[in-house]
Amino acid sequence: MEAKVVTLPAFQVVGYKIEATVAAFESGLGKIHHEQLLKRKEEIQHRKNDNVILMQIYPMDADFNPKEDVFTHLIGYEVAVDSFVPLDMILHSVKESQYVTCTHKGLESELDPTYDYLYGQWIGEKGYELKDYNFEIWDERYQPEHPDNEIDLFVALQ
Repeated sequence: MEAKVVTLPAFQVVGYKIEATVAAFESGLGKIHHEQLLKRKEEIQHRKNDNVILMQIYPMDADFNPKEDVFTHLIGYEVAVDSFVPLDMILHSVKESQYVTCTHKGLESELDPTYDYLYGQWIGEKGYELKDYNFEIWDERYQPEHPDNEIDLFVALQ
């Protein structure tokens, strides 16, 4: 697995905000909101592309455990500045930042080792400080239940 550091400019996402544990999100909340997002895609004006962004925002708490504690999940599309926000959706702004990024290849259900590598091994070896979020980009390669699935992961760095 090859990880690299990139700098991305500020961007904005319009979509759904879900407060849940990983288990609750994976047990159906994520899929339901993803399907709703796809159905309502045309309501989101000024989309930059058709890639879905799944962002996870964590409390900066030493005792935080993403498997047991509730945190914020955002699922939406990147939009141009000053985009209209449809009913029941939110606009979330992200400042320019550095990220460690890599591509997960394989089933979506097998993402844990990829995140463990980035958050555990890579961060430990390189000595970077983390910010409170990460995100995934689901593009045309996104096939969650197929072995050819690919998801680009971005972990925000201080």
